[in-house]
This record gives sequence, structure tokens and C-alpha cells, in this order.
Amino acid sequence: MPGFSTHHQVSEAILKRRTELAADLVDREYARQSELEQCPGRIDREMSLQDAGSHLSYLAQAVALNNQALFIDYIAWARVVLVHRHVIGTELATKLECLAEVLRARLPVEDGTLAAGFVTAALLALPEMPNDMPTFLHEGEPLSPLAHQYLESLRRGERHLASRLILAAVAAGTSVKEIYLHVFQPAQYEIGRLWQLNQISVAQEHYCSAATQLIMSQLYPHIFASAKNGRTLVATCVSGDLHEIGVRMVADFFEMDGWSTFYLGANTPHAGVVASVIEQRADVLAVSATISYHVEAVQELIQSVREHQTARRVKILVGGYPFVKNRELWREIGADGSAPDAEQAIALANRLVDGGGE
Repeated sequence: MPGFSTHHQVSEAILKRRTELAADLVDREYARQSELEQCPGRIDREMSLQDAGSHLSYLAQAVALNNQALFIDYIAWARVVLVHRHVIGTELATKLECLAEVLRARLPVEDGTLAAGFVTAALLALPEMPNDMPTFLHEGEPLSPLAHQYLESLRRGERHLASRLILAAVAAGTSVKEIYLHVFQPAQYEIGRLWQLNQISVAQEHYCSAATQLIMSQLYPHIFASAKNGRTLVATCVSGDLHEIGVRMVADFFEMDGWSTFYLGANTPHAGVVASVIEQRADVLAVSATISYHVEAVQELIQSVREHQTARRVKILVGGYPFVKNRELWREIGADGSAPDAEQAIALANRLVDGGGE
């Protein structure tokens, strides 16, 4: 079986030759289905190259971690996106077949065979992948009517109304934790789903997320009123990841549980995270990755922390979509644990600090 160094070497080869590989992939696609050149409404060649580059980037990350499930999950996500945009003139299966051909043709034999194996695994899983995504807002769930009202206000661009809905609910006795769990969290998931289904634009997605962060800040007088328990959390998105709202919610939950929290935000360099862990004498470091592309960066950050004599004692929790989809992934990258939501993250963090385990 190839070792980690072999997989990392193949990953670097893919990234180094990504432009060349992407061009070859698009050439092969167009050669198989020449109507791609003329079919109205299809993406042009430049966008096809960007699409191919994304496939290769995600593939490289999965290869580096020797985790086929990460690439399979990315292809399942991409399938939904493509189906709802009607922007490709060939089946995704053809794209994957061409990608496997390119890897075998352009990379050294052993490297190409290894990388193509990841693509073949995704190709075999393709028939079972869905074309749609179910909603995250379900009738009968706690605060479901409020969550629906909140999301619709944001979709209409009425952030002030959305804010009033939340503040009124809190004033009436709804806890901030309930607002986070049953309104903000499902609404954010639903916003991502709507973009995936091509029902909102990137600009609308960004507006909704920015509005939610603003409204979260309006709740801080309630969040920071909790008595402290003497424990400290540093929370961050891994370097390169700009999706910060999830880990910010986690940090706020820890604050409400009595922890002192230091939220570093998005795209924090590894050296800065290590320095903060040391300066704050953190008991726990929470690291978020919202897409599989950033999992390797999480692993690299963990290695940086473990290599530092002073910082290595900190317990490291990881979270985000890739870790929810692959429940054992945290073990593979050297973390101390992972949890699917903020409440479970707090329970796990307390166990770890008390000397227990996952």
C-alpha cells in the first residue's frame, strides 16, 4: 500500500500540473461531444477550464489525505450544482472518465494509476448520487415558523425585519442558544442549499450570511453575561477558509457555557493560531473547515500546534461539513475529537479537559 509520502507526492504533482491537466481534460471532453462548442447556454471554454481546475484541486486534497470519500462527496455536491445550472453538455460520468484518462496519460504510471483510482471510485458511486438536496427547514421542528420568517426576510433583503424578529423572540423568553440552534443554523444551511440549487445568487448568499453575523453581534449582551468557569477556547477557520459563521457560532456557545473565548475569524495563518493558543493559555483549540478542499490545511495546522513545545498540550477539536460527512476523519488528521454541533462540541471539550476522551 502506498504510504502518506507517496500520496502527498502525487497530490503535489496534480497541483503543479493542474493547468496542463485541466486543458487536456477539456480537450478530451470537447472531442467526445463536439456540440459543446456550439450548444447555446452552455459554459464557454474558459469556464470549462475553471471547472476542470476545481475538480483537480479537490482531487489533489483527497489524494494527499488518502481519503477517497472526500472526493466522492465533492463530486456528489458538484452533481447537484451542475444539474440545477444546466451548464454542461456532457454527463458527469464522461467528465470523470476523461479525467481518469488524463491522469493516466500525463502523470508517471504509478502516480497516474493511484490518482485515477480516486476518480474511478467516484465514477462507480455516481449512479447512487442524488440530483437534489432536501430542505433544512422542517415543519414541526423547534422554532420552525420563526426560522422560515427569518430566512424569507433575508431573501427579500429586509435584514432590519429579520433582526426585529430575533430580538423580539429573545425578549419574549427564547434563549439565545435556541435561536442559534433552531433559527440561525438551519437558515444558514438552507441558504447554502438554495445557492447549490441555483435559486439564489452568490451575492444573495453573502448578504444573508453577513446579515446573520450582524444580528448575532446584537445578541452579545446576552452571550457575554455568563459567569466564567476558568476554561479558555481559541476558535478559528483554517488558513484559506473564508466561511467563518459556523465556528463563530461555536465560539459563542462556549462563551455562553462560561468559557473565555478568543475567536480569530476567517483565514487565520497557522503561526497566528499557534501564537494565540500560547498567549491565551488555551485549553481547547476549535478549528473549522467548511469544505473538503481545506481538510489538508487543518491537518497542517494541527501538525504546527503539535510541533510547538508550549502549544502542544492544547486539546484540538475540528468541525465543519467534511467532518460531519466522515465521522472518523478527525482521527486521520491528528485531532482530539470532532462534534456535529456546538452543544456536543462543548460536552466533548469538557470531557477532554477533564481527562476523558472522544
